[in-house]
Amino acid sequence: MAFVSFLIPCLVASTYTAFSCQTPADFVGASSPGDIVIGGLFAVHSKTLRPEEYPIKPIIQNCAGFEIQIFLQTLAMIHAIETINNSTLLPEVTLGYEIYDTCADVTKAMASALRFLAKANSSEGVVEFRCNYSDYVPRIKAVTGASYSEVSMAVSRLLALQLIPQVSPASSAEILSDKIRFPSFFRTIPSDSHQTRAMAHLICESGWNWIGVIATDDDNGRFALESFGVQAMANNVCIAFKELLPAYLSDNTFHTKVDRAIEKIVKETEVNVIVVFMRQTHVLKLFKKAIERNVNKIWIANDNWSAAVKISTIPNIRQLGTIVGFGFKSGDISAFQDFLRNLHQKSTENNKFLDEYVLLLSLCAHLDYHDLQMCISNQSQDDLLQNAENKQQIWRDDFLKAQIEPGFIHSTKLAVYAIAHAIKGRCQDRDCKDPSAVAPWEILEELKNLTIIDDDKEIKFDANGDISTRYNVLLWKEIDGRMEITTVAEYDPEKGGFVFEDEEKEKEFLELKKVQSTCSQHCRPGQMKKVTESPHTCCYECVYCPENHYSNQTDMDYCYRCSNKTYWAPINSTACYRKTVHFLTWTDWFAVFLLFLSAFGVVLVLSVSVIFTKNVHTPVVKASGGLTVCYIILFSHFLIFLSTVFFIDEPTELKCKTRQALFGISFALCVSCILIKSLKILLAFSFDPKLQNFLKCLYKPVPTVVICTGIQVIICTFWLTFRAPFVEQNFSMPRAIILQCNEGSIVAFGIMLSYIAALAFVCFIFAFKGRKLPENYNEAKFITFGMLIYFIAWIVFIPVYATTFGKYLPAVEIIVVLISNYGILCCTFLPKCYIIIYKQEANTKSAFLKVIYTYSTKSASSVAVSQISLDSKSSSSRATVPDLCKSENSVNGNSHCQVPGQRLIKGKVLPKTTARTVVRKRLSSI
Repeated sequence: MAFVSFLIPCLVASTYTAFSCQTPADFVGASSPGDIVIGGLFAVHSKTLRPEEYPIKPIIQNCAGFEIQIFLQTLAMIHAIETINNSTLLPEVTLGYEIYDTCADVTKAMASALRFLAKANSSEGVVEFRCNYSDYVPRIKAVTGASYSEVSMAVSRLLALQLIPQVSPASSAEILSDKIRFPSFFRTIPSDSHQTRAMAHLICESGWNWIGVIATDDDNGRFALESFGVQAMANNVCIAFKELLPAYLSDNTFHTKVDRAIEKIVKETEVNVIVVFMRQTHVLKLFKKAIERNVNKIWIANDNWSAAVKISTIPNIRQLGTIVGFGFKSGDISAFQDFLRNLHQKSTENNKFLDEYVLLLSLCAHLDYHDLQMCISNQSQDDLLQNAENKQQIWRDDFLKAQIEPGFIHSTKLAVYAIAHAIKGRCQDRDCKDPSAVAPWEILEELKNLTIIDDDKEIKFDANGDISTRYNVLLWKEIDGRMEITTVAEYDPEKGGFVFEDEEKEKEFLELKKVQSTCSQHCRPGQMKKVTESPHTCCYECVYCPENHYSNQTDMDYCYRCSNKTYWAPINSTACYRKTVHFLTWTDWFAVFLLFLSAFGVVLVLSVSVIFTKNVHTPVVKASGGLTVCYIILFSHFLIFLSTVFFIDEPTELKCKTRQALFGISFALCVSCILIKSLKILLAFSFDPKLQNFLKCLYKPVPTVVICTGIQVIICTFWLTFRAPFVEQNFSMPRAIILQCNEGSIVAFGIMLSYIAALAFVCFIFAFKGRKLPENYNEAKFITFGMLIYFIAWIVFIPVYATTFGKYLPAVEIIVVLISNYGILCCTFLPKCYIIIYKQEANTKSAFLKVIYTYSTKSASSVAVSQISLDSKSSSSRATVPDLCKSENSVNGNSHCQVPGQRLIKGKVLPKTTARTVVRKRLSSI
């Protein structure tokens, strides 16, 4: 018994001796047996102790600087494995673990990797050399770790020899995504490429372009610096200086280089933003020195220390300025917190890390929170040796819980569960209690195609072995005298943007913009940067944007060119000004005037319609062709007035197609009806037999109107079908756009107008021939005037339309349409309305008989005189006058009667009874 009492202290003390690794088994930090063993690599200590003896021998050195955060990661791995063993995930298999301390040293990590490669069940840890390791059974099937990328790079190369999968919860170096160099490496966090892009995005969005960078001089720091440099350049961010600190705290130059970095920060007064890619221990040293020098900057933290509690609890940390960083997304870790709450009940027999923590806690238990943390990290080996025999278990539940960094705990848990699911995939049809049942390379293949569910989200490794998750944007701020690490946003690597939970957090994030960190003064909007002789593109001069160019933001590298078609800009412009779109609007005074004229025309049409309707049985209305013909003509006038509406306001496809077709067809209908009236009048009062016969053949009212109008419909249909009008933007003006209708085919437009002109010309000829009819009835004379007005208006229209430019071009056509329409309307109907309203005595049958009697007497005498004159010149001295009493059916079914001719004898005059007969017949005809 006495021997045992003596042996225990000796064994405890031997744990902390200078050369603690006496046998391979002593090298294991924590272990638990199992059917399948998973290895773990964690930098539980921050440094290795340098040997003092000379010459230096190849002995694995002892470590110092206990890292509580990484110790918690080992506990997270143990907790995850225990949870899996107590679940149904692997019902027939028990997972074991062997966790080793790398001490943040590649050499020591390689020694651990050799243990992993050793043959299973080999007490001496022998690694066999083979050309084919497919059937080789190593001690472990997979590895979780390491804590630092530099260590992972070295270990992964060694593990790749046997294709042992390595799943790291913390190594983020971009190079590890290279599956050619690191074929068996996976990680449960995003690559640094996403983090550096996020940092550059944050810097750019905050308006900073002149920054400093401090990194550790190891693979991780250098690769991060390189990746950030590329991202910074892509976002027009310049790095004013770069400082590299030694990777190992035991380096003799470490403190000197920290001082030099601080001097550089103090000297560069324009640099107010510092990006830090370092380990927590290095940041701790740097910040203590910065606090001494009263440095106040914005510090951008990488994922390694952005949520470091031991840094946030440094005394006077608030004096450093603002700290903003990027951390890994966390999941539910409540089960792990329960595990920590019961940790004091765990045995320390196979967990040297836990045993050392208990000892350190007992040594530093008398100190406050931050001092306790520093005491644990700074305990020397002598202190441990002196107190190893007298340790007392003093437990502080709140301390470990406060040290948790949720992102790393969650990623460690994911790493273990990923390996467990991969093992499950291979052990479904195998007895995995046999160590040789499943090989590491088979688990590796399972991991490549693995999908697991975490907090109801699917998670899988991409082709590079990475898991793409969002980052938390962490802001350190003082609350109630303590520095709290709060989440203000998330960064989505896929979309490349920040996502805010609420407006308050977004406002906190935007507050960062108040700090200036630029080499040159900001170029105002309307200016652009002109690079000077400085090697940095962020140092520049500001020059004005030239004409038709603009810049609408500060510090623009170049001015944007305005689209010459739709925009313009003067010199020193902050925006391109949209060219004013011009068209004849409803509110334009000229458009209002034209609309008033059109509306007045509509009122006039309606008024005439009412007057004619009330006086439908009067001779004037009957003489106008009857109510039906008048209604058709008035309706066509109404449509013509209505068509002017389509020339006003913003042109559309419908307006462009409708306005010309509606005008053309309506005008053709109007002129066709007037043409029939002209023919009827001429036929009624014509005494020329040849002309009578021609007019009889030509006078077919309904077919004539249908054919004449139908031809115009066909013209318009072909026009709208093959070359329809469309909306066009005219960009010829420097500061305006004319929105107008392009007629599509000028030829079709010309044919449409020419056809109307042809109808109007024929109508004019017929009306002109009947211009000397009775004055009370003489409609032909007014039709002639109406057609003349039409011709004059459209002849003037052609040169005016061809030379007019701008928004008033449609107004030109409206004016011509109104003039021609008013001319025909007024000449056709106003004289009759005047007689109906003001000369009612002339609107009687007797008055019409009297006028027509007088006209017929004169006409008959003229015919007789003409015939006598002809007879006097004729050698036969005999001629006949056409039978004036011959009846013909008129259009309206009335009897058309002509004055009967008599055989005239030279020197004789027609009797008066003949004239009376003509009067009666003419009145009956009209």
